[in-house]
Amino acid sequence: MNIVVAPNAMLLGQAAAADGAAAILDAIAARGRANIIVATGASQMETLKSLTSDVRIDWTRVTGFHLDEYLGILESHRASFRLYLKRRLVDLVPLAGFNYVDGEAEDPVAECERLGALIADHPIDVAFVGIGENGHLAFNDPPADFETEQPYLVVELDEACRRQQLGEGWFDSLGDVPGKAISMSVRQILKSRRIICSVPDQRKATAVANSVEGQITPDVPASILQSHDLTTLYLDPCSASQIRADHQSPS
Repeated sequence: MNIVVAPNAMLLGQAAAADGAAAILDAIAARGRANIIVATGASQMETLKSLTSDVRIDWTRVTGFHLDEYLGILESHRASFRLYLKRRLVDLVPLAGFNYVDGEAEDPVAECERLGALIADHPIDVAFVGIGENGHLAFNDPPADFETEQPYLVVELDEACRRQQLGEGWFDSLGDVPGKAISMSVRQILKSRRIICSVPDQRKATAVANSVEGQITPDVPASILQSHDLTTLYLDPCSASQIRADHQSPS
């Protein structure tokens, strides 16, 4: 795992986007196409803003996969990750295709199987992810399942995860935050050739330190990124404040 500390959240996003764009361009040069995974949330806004502004990328050769989505939430809800991705990616660039997680699926297990079959035919070149305040990776809350080979699964959201969503302003009350979601599994994320992890903000500092300097454990799901050689963690001074200086490389 490589760690880069940018001076602020905006430059963090620009650096993460430049790294991800390079991976996309390499894949297109090598195979004529690229497959990406895209996360959502406050941590990804600057990254996606910079990425979609990169005029070098031929987006008609890029296929995207959605990382996770709440169950039982309308696409029109302000917290919907489908709405987030439409506004910040899909409606901005001419992708070859984008595979959403349908949070309104009548049969969530069947939805997981549908997505699993699709991603099996699209080896991922680069995954854009973040780390939750509770150390989650995607919606794999602690203790995460490090063993399942299912590409997507139905998960329960713990209270810390749900409070984070409330705190970020996506919901009006804790009771409004769904208790279940469909999430890409940890093993599926790790199959990505490159992982670009963007994590700004002081409230993520403890989770970052535990993920970087602690042992690899399901109790800190993002700690598994230590096992992936081509992961780069992009931080700002606030999110990096609890990790040792020798782990930090300035951008």
